[in-house]
Amino acid sequence: MLISIVFSFRNEEKNLKELIERVTNSLSELTDVNYELIFVNDDSNDRSLNILKEKMQHFPIKVINMSRRFGSGPCVIAGFEHAKGDAVIYLDSDLQDPPELLPKLIQKFKEGKDVVHTKRLSRAGENPIKMWFTLVAYRIINLLSDINLPINSGDFKLISRRALDAVLSSQEYDPYVRGMSVWAGFNQDVIQYNRESRFAGKPHFSIWGKGPVNEFIRGITSYSAAPLYLSILFGFFSVIISILLSIYSLYTKLVGISAFGISGLIIIVCFFSGIILVSNGFIGIYVAKIFYQVKGRPKYVIKEIIE
Repeated sequence: MLISIVFSFRNEEKNLKELIERVTNSLSELTDVNYELIFVNDDSNDRSLNILKEKMQHFPIKVINMSRRFGSGPCVIAGFEHAKGDAVIYLDSDLQDPPELLPKLIQKFKEGKDVVHTKRLSRAGENPIKMWFTLVAYRIINLLSDINLPINSGDFKLISRRALDAVLSSQEYDPYVRGMSVWAGFNQDVIQYNRESRFAGKPHFSIWGKGPVNEFIRGITSYSAAPLYLSILFGFFSVIISILLSIYSLYTKLVGISAFGISGLIIIVCFFSGIILVSNGFIGIYVAKIFYQVKGRPKYVIKEIIE
């Protein structure tokens, strides 16, 4: 049995040695399992590549160097497409997800599971407010989309070869990788664990950009048109409110009662302007997805593969 373990990283020189040591120690317990470690380098400019070249002398490591910075999603897809294993495991390079969990994931695969998610019971070193918003985001994604993400699961998971082939069959330019494994179906299971603090260094994602807000929006728009339907409902709601306000305003003039002041008018205008802007934003996201899709550009460009 061959297990491929994929890592996407950028500037992780402080973590890679510890990561490789813990991963290989964890896998050494499994005498019936061979493995390959696939590191996808998202245009690092530190010593990460040199460290991996040193470790290649002792471990089955393959390094995929991107031609520029493409982001985590395309790097994960690149690692998946170059994996040869009977199953593939994705693991972050910052050691927040413990490599010691690998044998449990592989055992679930041996028992016939095609997708094994990991659910975080706790997240050391993270802001409780951020964790609460993350929980709400998962519930909103599940409510509005046609997939059912395990609450508090992340990208750390095992995917069997047949499930991976289904994931890679997607022609989406910017796939929501976390949701693709759920969309694929097959036999799925969940393992719970406590997430650790980052071993060293700082996160490379901002709150916006390619961070959690972006992931939340992609999670909704990749598997549902619900925001567009909500925009229609808000439109009907706005029309009804406008009619009622017009009737009320006419009535107050007829009976000589003072109607809305300037403050009330400002509140109403701001409220409906907000609805319009959010609706236009979601429409823009869907249009942008079509725009990027029809251009037909590859998801990523590889500079070289070292093995």
